[in-house]
Amino acid sequence: MKLLVTAITITALAVSPASAKMMACTGENMTKLVTSSNAMPDTPGKAAMMREVGAANAAMAKGDMRSACKSYMRAQQMSGQKG
Repeated sequence: MKLLVTAITITALAVSPASAKMMACTGENMTKLVTSSNAMPDTPGKAAMMREVGAANAAMAKGDMRSACKSYMRAQQMSGQKG
Protein backbone atom coordinates (compact mmCIF):
# COMPACT_ATOMS: atom_id res chain seq x y z
CA MET A 1 0.00 0.00 0.00
CA LYS A 2 2.83 2.41 0.87
CA LEU A 3 4.46 1.69 -2.49
CA LEU A 4 1.20 2.49 -4.28
CA VAL A 5 0.87 5.82 -2.46
CA THR A 6 4.48 6.68 -3.33
CA ALA A 7 3.93 5.78 -6.98
CA ILE A 8 0.78 7.91 -7.15
CA THR A 9 2.58 10.85 -5.52
CA ILE A 10 5.49 10.62 -7.97
CA THR A 11 3.08 10.39 -10.89
CA ALA A 12 1.14 13.40 -9.66
CA LEU A 13 4.34 15.43 -9.37
CA ALA A 14 5.55 14.34 -12.81
CA VAL A 15 2.35 15.48 -14.52
CA SER A 16 2.66 19.24 -14.62
CA PRO A 17 -0.44 21.41 -14.56
CA ALA A 18 -1.31 23.44 -17.62
CA SER A 19 -0.27 26.68 -15.92
CA ALA A 20 3.22 25.32 -15.28
CA LYS A 21 3.51 24.31 -18.91
CA MET A 22 2.42 27.76 -20.01
CA MET A 23 5.11 29.31 -17.79
CA ALA A 24 7.80 27.01 -19.17
CA CYS A 25 11.18 28.56 -19.80
CA THR A 26 11.18 28.43 -23.59
CA GLY A 27 12.27 30.84 -26.26
CA GLU A 28 8.68 31.08 -27.49
CA ASN A 29 7.37 32.05 -24.05
CA MET A 30 10.17 34.57 -23.56
CA THR A 31 9.28 36.14 -26.91
CA LYS A 32 5.63 36.36 -25.85
CA LEU A 33 6.64 38.05 -22.61
CA VAL A 34 8.77 40.67 -24.35
CA THR A 35 6.11 41.26 -27.00
CA SER A 36 3.41 41.72 -24.38
CA SER A 37 5.64 44.15 -22.47
CA ASN A 38 5.47 46.55 -25.41
CA ALA A 39 1.82 47.19 -24.55
CA MET A 40 2.62 47.92 -20.90
CA PRO A 41 2.97 51.52 -19.77
CA ASP A 42 6.49 52.62 -18.86
CA THR A 43 6.64 52.18 -15.10
CA PRO A 44 9.29 51.15 -12.60
CA GLY A 45 7.66 47.70 -12.60
CA LYS A 46 8.13 47.35 -16.34
CA ALA A 47 11.75 48.48 -16.03
CA ALA A 48 12.39 45.86 -13.33
CA MET A 49 10.72 43.20 -15.46
CA MET A 50 12.88 44.11 -18.45
CA ARG A 51 16.02 43.94 -16.27
CA GLU A 52 15.05 40.35 -15.39
CA VAL A 53 14.54 39.59 -19.09
CA GLY A 54 18.01 41.02 -19.74
CA ALA A 55 19.45 38.90 -16.95
CA ALA A 56 17.77 35.83 -18.49
CA ASN A 57 19.29 36.63 -21.90
CA ALA A 58 22.74 37.15 -20.38
CA ALA A 59 22.53 33.87 -18.48
CA MET A 60 21.42 32.02 -21.61
CA ALA A 61 24.35 33.48 -23.53
CA LYS A 62 26.64 31.99 -20.89
CA GLY A 63 24.86 28.63 -21.10
CA ASP A 64 23.39 28.92 -17.59
CA MET A 65 19.80 27.85 -18.24
CA ARG A 66 19.02 27.46 -14.55
CA SER A 67 19.69 31.14 -13.84
CA ALA A 68 18.04 32.14 -17.11
CA CYS A 69 14.85 30.32 -16.19
CA LYS A 70 14.83 31.81 -12.69
CA SER A 71 15.11 35.32 -14.14
CA TYR A 72 12.45 34.55 -16.73
CA MET A 73 10.05 33.29 -14.07
CA ARG A 74 10.60 36.43 -11.97
CA ALA A 75 9.97 38.61 -15.03
CA GLN A 76 6.84 36.66 -15.85
CA GLN A 77 5.51 37.07 -12.30
CA MET A 78 6.22 40.80 -12.45
CA SER A 79 4.22 41.10 -15.65
CA GLY A 80 1.27 39.19 -14.22
CA GLN A 81 1.37 36.99 -17.31
CA LYS A 82 0.13 33.42 -16.96
CA GLY A 83 1.32 32.17 -20.31
